[in-house]
Amino acid sequence: MTSNHPTMDTDSVRHAYRRWAPVYDYTFGRIADAGRRHAVRIINKRKGRVLEVGVGTGLSLPAYGKHLTVTGIDLSPEMLDKALQKVANKKLDNVDGLHEMDASALGFADESFETVVAMYVMTVVPDPVKVMHELERVCAPGGEVILVNHFSQERGVRGLLERKLAGFADLIGWHAVFEPERVLTCEDLRLVERRPLWPLGLFTMLRFVKEPGLGIGPQAARTFLATGGEAEVGASAAPEQQTALARRMLDLNYWRSLYRRLQSQLAER
Repeated sequence: MTSNHPTMDTDSVRHAYRRWAPVYDYTFGRIADAGRRHAVRIINKRKGRVLEVGVGTGLSLPAYGKHLTVTGIDLSPEMLDKALQKVANKKLDNVDGLHEMDASALGFADESFETVVAMYVMTVVPDPVKVMHELERVCAPGGEVILVNHFSQERGVRGLLERKLAGFADLIGWHAVFEPERVLTCEDLRLVERRPLWPLGLFTMLRFVKEPGLGIGPQAARTFLATGGEAEVGASAAPEQQTALARRMLDLNYWRSLYRRLQSQLAER
């Protein structure tokens, strides 16, 4: 499938969301509420540090469990101002910080977070591939990267409408045509879940587990999607998958990273 992806730079994104900031909570914020709540419910079952990339006006912040330490980043200072107001008004002590930051150049050390979530972000950023690699980098081994995003359809009325909107990315602030393959780029992120979300499957949740040394992330993810989620890395996996799994088991960096993560979890108890 051939798709047109108009360029949308960071200045265009800032300008678009400067316009959206005053009304976001009452417009797109409400449309996206179901997907946001679903992702947070999953995250609240986890432990440790959470990075929300594209935190926006902070709509999700009050819903995070108090046992989690939450950091948020966004490119729009106007959106962040509203998020900071929510943190202050609701006394959200578990929010460790909110930072103006480019998602394609995160100012955090490698393996800083047990969970990294980006909701309604990937269709906005100028370079989704670079952003995905940053999400992978700051995620701890064994941690999860969770995306909630709009992915376009090739056929039907919705597909036609999305193609019509494709040329207006700068104006509306997001890419209407955006295929799942554009986020299946990281070698060490294994796709473990794909779930269509309300309203009417307009948005999709993709959940990845970081497995350093896996080396087959994009290929395995495409197989996962093509088989409806039946593919696994195990005894019945393809030879190249078994080889990658064996390589990971022999990778000293993988075991060092896993040891550091276990030490961190034990220290939090």
